[in-house]
Amino acid sequence: MPSVRPRILYVTDLAYPARGRRYCDEDIFLTSRLRDDFDLALCHPRDAAALMGAFDAVVVRNSGPVLAYQEAYDEFRRRAAADGTRVYNPLTGKADMAGKQYLLDLTAAGYPVIPTVDRAEDLGLLPRSDRYVVKPKRGADSIGLRIVSAEDARASADGDVLVQPCVDFAYEVSFCFVDHDFQYALYAPHTDRRWQLEPYEPTDADLEFARRFIDWNGIAHGIQRVDACRAPGGELLLVELEDLNPYLSLDALDDTRRDGFVAALKASLHGFLAAEA
Repeated sequence: MPSVRPRILYVTDLAYPARGRRYCDEDIFLTSRLRDDFDLALCHPRDAAALMGAFDAVVVRNSGPVLAYQEAYDEFRRRAAADGTRVYNPLTGKADMAGKQYLLDLTAAGYPVIPTVDRAEDLGLLPRSDRYVVKPKRGADSIGLRIVSAEDARASADGDVLVQPCVDFAYEVSFCFVDHDFQYALYAPHTDRRWQLEPYEPTDADLEFARRFIDWNGIAHGIQRVDACRAPGGELLLVELEDLNPYLSLDALDDTRRDGFVAALKASLHGFLAAEA
């Protein structure tokens, strides 16, 4: 006899030691609200492949950097594809879900991103800078990120890392979307306290910027976070498009916006289940 309510396997690492944040609090809150609509169980990302067959869908949330459990994640993706398991966000994402190659692709296509290359012979395509950011293509959560000189950037650019000019930005801002609908924006007005986020009221131009990347990624149902920086010239440049397990900073929202996000997430999950049925 099928369950009257959809069964959700919610994937999270409640013990993940995030810097300046408590991921577990966010997932405890979200699951407490999702239980109004769904039968729900939580599991660690290492256990998802073995457990997901008993559920109607898998929701991947604050599961931590994939590098910490790469083999288990690869098996999860392989088995989900083979069994037709419904995964939210869908595993078709072209951004952080698939590594950092998209920053190279978007740079080459002329999108407003921090200019990015991966080979020494292409460093001349970047704006000249005294300092460069070097980070692994499979990195996450600033793991392996280094700020280096131009000489060290040239020595590091071997195709396995990304190289970007170090941008002296005014602030970072994040735009959160559920499906293709904008939910809220947060920013860090103090560059030395990047985890102290405050609500940000985007302009029409800001939202047009963010929606370009949501449209590019083409995920019909899911949570995405567009991270950008305000460059010295006043323009926004993409830092990251997080489409795997974006931390949502719900504790920085007021009750109205937080409740609005929960309602949008519930509606998205119901729509996702109906579309995939």
